[in-house]
Amino acid sequence: MGEIEDAIERAGREAFTREPPKTLKGQIGYLLRQLGRARAVAQEIGVTADSVNRYRRGARKHARADIAAKIQDAVRQRWQPQVRKRRQRQAATTGGITVETRARFGYTAPIGTTDDGRFRRLTVHLPPDYARRLFDARDAGANEQQMRGIIAEGFKDIYFQDGGIRAMGLSDVEINDIDYLDLDY
Repeated sequence: MGEIEDAIERAGREAFTREPPKTLKGQIGYLLRQLGRARAVAQEIGVTADSVNRYRRGARKHARADIAAKIQDAVRQRWQPQVRKRRQRQAATTGGITVETRARFGYTAPIGTTDDGRFRRLTVHLPPDYARRLFDARDAGANEQQMRGIIAEGFKDIYFQDGGIRAMGLSDVEINDIDYLDLDY
């Protein structure tokens, strides 16, 4: 997963209306209900089906740290998918997304102006159209560079050109060297 896809996933987790199961037994029980069989859960988290059954029965109370992290990630990925979809639909139709980042922005500008890429820390609210395009691109399997392009275009329109009021000669904005990126919708 890339930085933008991770940020979308983190923002989706903030939409939860209930917390996912915290105990190992509860998490395994949830995964068994979602995937149907111990063998499928075992394949997902990288253990044997016997280990999954031991976790389910409570014979093993604690998993190794790496396995526990895989279990927790698998639960969080599947937790409350309808709530996530509703929040994404709302962001794509009415709410938009807020992007907070520290990254190097490069841009193409008219002769006589600076186009040196430099690190900027920006928090910009992008309209619903950009949220829709970003979610559609992710669902279609777009790569990290394509999703960066959507966000960069939004930054160009909203931040750099201020909705068409300034910097009209600015033709292209790129996001490079992302230090961190966080989304909220």
